[in-house]
Amino acid sequence: MFKTTIAGSLPKPEWLAEPQKLWPQWKASGAELAAAKRDATLLWLKEQEDAGIDIVSDGEQSRQHFVHGFLEYVEGIDFENKVKMGIRNNRYDAMVPRVVGPLKLKGRVHKIEAGIARAHTKKKLKITMPGPMTIIDTIADEFYGDRVKMAMAFAVLLNQEAKALEKDGVDIIQFDEPAFNVYMSEVNVWGIKALERAAKGLKCKTAVHICYGYGIKANTDWKETLGDEWRQYEQIFPALAKSSIDQVSLECIHSKVPIELMALLKGKDVMVGVIDVASDKVETPAEVAATIGRALKYVPKNRLFPCTNCGMAPMNRDIAIAKLKALAAGAAIASKRYK
Repeated sequence: MFKTTIAGSLPKPEWLAEPQKLWPQWKASGAELAAAKRDATLLWLKEQEDAGIDIVSDGEQSRQHFVHGFLEYVEGIDFENKVKMGIRNNRYDAMVPRVVGPLKLKGRVHKIEAGIARAHTKKKLKITMPGPMTIIDTIADEFYGDRVKMAMAFAVLLNQEAKALEKDGVDIIQFDEPAFNVYMSEVNVWGIKALERAAKGLKCKTAVHICYGYGIKANTDWKETLGDEWRQYEQIFPALAKSSIDQVSLECIHSKVPIELMALLKGKDVMVGVIDVASDKVETPAEVAATIGRALKYVPKNRLFPCTNCGMAPMNRDIAIAKLKALAAGAAIASKRYK
């Protein structure tokens, strides 16, 4: 009961990339970089297992950024001549690549890291990829001229890689869609359709991660504008409950999301965020167990998976490890308390 997992990303070691940055620069290149990525993936597999995490991730150690790590393997994108663009409804500006032609995969995207992880852990393995709506919100369109058309084109590519990951032995494929909390009306019109296209035909577990973002200033400042209650989930959860996606990952601890909104996800596994990634304060196991207890009022025991609120990529490595241990210890307390 209460199998633990993480949203996806973990901090990169200082010998791999700049620490505590969302867009870090690599500290090596070529074969040396490939070896460093492999070493970092193995390191974080061991740290997750040692902490007691049940469903592990590659920690996104091979990606500079959770979206661009996929885009780098797509033809039709110009990375050389980036443009400045406001993303997440202009929450922050970023220099982004441009779509300049038909989209097509150059080859496998996450084969190496998935293979390394699968070969070195007997635990269930989750691999994450950006969702279609979040991708198109993080890239400039100079070819399709239509957001939905471009999102569906990316969904087809995501599906190709997802099916390959399934063959690699990946147990859960998760699509990260922070944009779902920004463009709620579009989510219900076409966002979930694009998400389902990305997951089409998969027999492994499928998941979507929806959150209020990493613990960076742009996101924490945005949260201050959302009022005393964050009700974005309320607008999209009913449609997600009717979707073909198996699991939904959401933010809970230290957020202003009304916890009763989880009841809108009836029939889905819920990865409940019990670890705050926007704070360096390490939760106690008792706090984690208490958050699980509150969520149990709205999520059945067999469908509740304690998780982190979001990725930990910009976090201090030691703090991230301490939070993983608190996550597992708190879930263990809850398993005894609520059996």
